[in-house]
Amino acid sequence: MVNTHFLILFLLLFRILQSPSPSVAASPSDHRYHIGKHLPFFVNTVGPFNNPSETYEYYDLPFCQPEPIVRKKESLGEVLKGDRLCNALYEIKFRENKINETLCQKWINVDEVASFKEAINRDYYFQFYLDDLPFWGFIGKLEEDSWSPAGGGTKYYLFTHVQFDVLFNGDQVIEVNAFGDPNRAIDISNDVDVDVKFTYSVTWNATALHFENRMDRYSRTSLLPMYRQVHWFSFINSTIIILLLVGLLALLYTRQLKSDLKKFSNANEEDKEVGWKSIHADAFRHPPNSSLLFALVGIGTQLLILLFVLLFLGFIGTLYPYSRGGLLNYLVLLYALSTVFAGYSSASFYSQFVGNGWERSVSLAAILYTGPVFVIASILNIIAISYGATTALPFGSIIVILVIFIVLAIPLLMFGGVVGYRFRIEFQGPSSAKRYPREIQQLAWYRRTPFQMFIGGLVPFSAIVLQLHQVYASMWGYKIYTLSSILFVTFITAIVIIAFVNIGLTYIQLSVEDHEWWWRSVLCGGSTAIFMFGYCIYFYVRSNMSGFLQLSFFFGYNACFCYAFFLIFASISFRVSLLFVRHIYHAVKRE
Repeated sequence: MVNTHFLILFLLLFRILQSPSPSVAASPSDHRYHIGKHLPFFVNTVGPFNNPSETYEYYDLPFCQPEPIVRKKESLGEVLKGDRLCNALYEIKFRENKINETLCQKWINVDEVASFKEAINRDYYFQFYLDDLPFWGFIGKLEEDSWSPAGGGTKYYLFTHVQFDVLFNGDQVIEVNAFGDPNRAIDISNDVDVDVKFTYSVTWNATALHFENRMDRYSRTSLLPMYRQVHWFSFINSTIIILLLVGLLALLYTRQLKSDLKKFSNANEEDKEVGWKSIHADAFRHPPNSSLLFALVGIGTQLLILLFVLLFLGFIGTLYPYSRGGLLNYLVLLYALSTVFAGYSSASFYSQFVGNGWERSVSLAAILYTGPVFVIASILNIIAISYGATTALPFGSIIVILVIFIVLAIPLLMFGGVVGYRFRIEFQGPSSAKRYPREIQQLAWYRRTPFQMFIGGLVPFSAIVLQLHQVYASMWGYKIYTLSSILFVTFITAIVIIAFVNIGLTYIQLSVEDHEWWWRSVLCGGSTAIFMFGYCIYFYVRSNMSGFLQLSFFFGYNACFCYAFFLIFASISFRVSLLFVRHIYHAVKRE
C-alpha cells in the first residue's frame, strides 16, 4: 500500500514538473505543417545583453500587444529559468512570405519613449520562440553623432521593422533568425511623443538540414571550431600531466607505507609506539559534533549521486541544449528523490561510530544544504520582485516546491535514515579507545589546518579550472556547454586527485601523532570549493555584468553552487581518508 502511494505521488509530481504543451513540445513526429498553416509563435523576455539574470516580460516595454495577452502554461523548470512565454500579434504561416506586414500603429508618449531609450542604452535584446526554436534580436541601437554642427551627442534608434528569415525542410521548420532593420529605425533621441508604425517581414528558404539536427546550430555558435580544438588539446594535455602526478604520488605513498609497516614489525616494543602507530587507540575516537559531521557526509553523498545522474543524462542526450527548463525540472525532482541517500549515509555512519541518536544527524542533513539555499533564494526572490524581473518566482511555484520538499523529500530522507540505522555495520576498531584522548603536540605552521586546506584545495582546483571557466560561461553567458563527456572525465579526475591528496595529508597528520583527522579531512577536501568561489569573483570582475540585481544573483547562486561542491568534495575526502586509516591500522593489527 505504501509503495503504491509513493508511486502515484511520484507520477503526479513528475507530471507537474513536466507540464508539456502539445503545441510546442519538440518531437520529430510532430511539428509537421501544411502550407499556410499557422505556426506557434511566442514572445518571451527582454533584458540587457550583459546581464543574463536580469530579464523582464516582453510586454513590460510598450510594444504592440494582443488583446488579451495569453500566457503559455509552463513547467516548473521554465518558471525557475525565468521564461514567461506569451502570445503575440505576429502571424507566421508555413512557407508563406510576407513583406512589410503591419503589426500595429502605435502612439508612444514621453514616458514610453524614455523606457525605450533606457532599454536601448543598456543593450536590451528580446527572445522569441517559433515552433519551439529560440531566437534573439536587439530592439534598437545607439549612435554617436559627433559630426553634426550642433556638437554631436548620442542618438537613440528604435527598430520598427523585424525581418524573420526561416529555413524549412519538407514540411518542418529547421531554423529561424530575426533582425532589426537599421535602415528602418526611428529616432527617439528627443523626449517627445512619437507615432510609430511597427512592421515585419517573413522570408522562407529551403535547407538540406534534417529536423533531428536543427538544435546543432546553437552548439556550434557557442564554441568556434578553432577554439574547440584548442580546448580539446588543453584538456588532454592537462589530464595526462595530472594522471602522471597522481601515479607518482600513489607510488610514493605505497612505498612509504610499506616502509613504515616493515619498520613497526621489526622494531622493539618501545620503538613500535611512535608515529601514527602510537595513536591507534585515538584514531577512531568519534569526533566532536559528530551529528553535524555525518550529516555533512550524508548530504555530500546525495549531491554526488545527483551530479552523476545529471552528467549521465547529459551524456545520453536526455538533457539537450535549449530543452527549456529541462535541467531544472530534473534537478528539482532528482534532488527530492535522492534525499534517501542522505538519510541512509548520515544514519549509517552515526550509528556505526556513535550509536543511538541518529535522528539528530538525519534532521541536520535535511537543512544543511536546503536551509542556506532557501534563505539565499528567498532574498534573491525579494530582490527580483522589487525589480519586476521574470526571475522572481510566482507564489504558485513556491508552493509546488514546498509541497515536493515536504511530501516527497522529507519522507524519503527519514526512510533512508531508518534503513541506514537498521542495516548499519558494527565498527570494530584495532583497539579500544582510552578514557582520555592523547595530547597533541604543538605543530609547525605547515602542518596546521589552514595550510593543509590551501594545498588540499589548490591542487584539485588547478585540474578543473579550465572546465570551470566553460561552466561559468555557460551559466552566466550565452555559451552552451555540450561536451558533457569532457565534464564527466574532468570530474572523475578531480575526485581521484582529491582522494590521493587527502590520503597524503591524512598520513602526514597521523605521522606527527595528531589523531583529529576527521574534521580536517572534511575541510581539506572541501577547500577546493573555496578556490572555485574565488574564481567566481575573478570571472565577474572580467565580465561586463553590472547592476545590483545581476550582482546579487551571480554571487548568491554561485555561493549555492560552490557550497554544493564543498559538501561533495568533503564527503569524498572523508570517505577515502576513513578507508585509508582503517587500512593502515588493520594492517598493523594483523602484524
